[in-house]
Amino acid sequence: MAVGVSSAVVQYNGKITWFVLLSCVIAATGGLIFGYVTAVTVTKAFGRKASIFIGGAALIAGSALGGAAENLYMLMFGRLLLGVGVGFTNQSVPLYLSEMAPPKYRGAFNFGFQLCVAAGGLLAFLVNYGIEKIQGGWGWRISLAMAGVPASFLTICAPFLPETPNSLIQQGNDHAKAKKMLQKIRGTDAVEAEFDDLISASNASKTIKHPFNKILQREYRPQLVMSVAIPLFQQVTGISVICFYAPILFRSIGSGVSASLLSSVALGVVGTGTTLLSLFIVDKVGRRALFHIGGIQMLIPQMMIGVIMAAKLGDHGELSKGYSILVLILICIYVAGFGLSWGPLGWLVPSEIFPLEIRSAAQSINVAVGFLCTFIVAQMFLTMLCRFKFTIFFFFGGWVALMTGFVYALLPETKDVPIEKMDKIWREHKFWKRFVGDGQEYEVNKIEGP
Repeated sequence: MAVGVSSAVVQYNGKITWFVLLSCVIAATGGLIFGYVTAVTVTKAFGRKASIFIGGAALIAGSALGGAAENLYMLMFGRLLLGVGVGFTNQSVPLYLSEMAPPKYRGAFNFGFQLCVAAGGLLAFLVNYGIEKIQGGWGWRISLAMAGVPASFLTICAPFLPETPNSLIQQGNDHAKAKKMLQKIRGTDAVEAEFDDLISASNASKTIKHPFNKILQREYRPQLVMSVAIPLFQQVTGISVICFYAPILFRSIGSGVSASLLSSVALGVVGTGTTLLSLFIVDKVGRRALFHIGGIQMLIPQMMIGVIMAAKLGDHGELSKGYSILVLILICIYVAGFGLSWGPLGWLVPSEIFPLEIRSAAQSINVAVGFLCTFIVAQMFLTMLCRFKFTIFFFFGGWVALMTGFVYALLPETKDVPIEKMDKIWREHKFWKRFVGDGQEYEVNKIEGP
């Protein structure tokens, strides 16, 4: 059912330069903070660069308050600031990476965010394992305050980041400055085709006064569906509960405190490693292939774990050492599947499919849905674990099967498609073309506005 992109798509000139590489590496560390604190704003008015800086500053303040908290109110306010910071960075960093990256390598650049998310999760596991033996009960302060380390790096570096050409054009009429920046990040003067598309996209976006109303219109139905479905599916893979409650989960099947924390570290290593691997192949094999491979790789272990725990654990009791190791291996395979697919792709695909006129609004919806689903799943997991017992793995496995089918039927391939030409994939898709209309009519409406 997938519909490919025709050979008529224009390929922009450009190559990977040290300038754009360094800029994206620094910006991607926003993902490190997300992985560590795992707690919306719109970036349209301030630009991506300013939003990254504000997010980093809020995270520094939040981590400082959390680490130094003397009462519950300080702790709650610190967490609130962390939430604000994560909202800003999650809104701006994926967009920044996708707009800065050459279209041919956009997947790899954007995957830097999820790589840092995975590395941040690994760092948190290591810190928790290290402070577990600290006497006096103050080790949690280290855990909370350590979030300030990557936040400080991001905040210090953010003012030196270049603004994206897309954002420069959107914020003002200094097209010469935007073109010069585009030439600099592409490493070539031959950027006319891409620059003209950026101007056209900006002109279309300036006709939109209320982007949240605009995204509800029929022609943006694919983007609206994806901005809700992708973050929803990313969370109901079950990955957040694995990250939040891995130590508790391992203890429930018989591991001691130290052993359960060490098992969590193993999961962090696996997740980081597979995300790094996916970074090198996403722009070669495409997004859909990784979604399918990762979906199958997550589904099978979840089903097997459910069967093992049903047969060997039951409602009470512990698994033998051999079966505990087998469950750990299966969870590692599951985490590897997530690191290969829904982990990084859950950030990449939304950041590259939204047209400029609704990009900030759509990304806000994407981030807000992700936060809401993370909160709901995290709050419900312990109750679900007690009530569902081993069937909780079948529950999340069912969602994985559903989302894999969703991708197969409704998500077209975005590999090698310039970000400002992404509307083409919906007009050529067997299902979505009935919403966005044929090419000529769609382009005219887009230029003229509502």
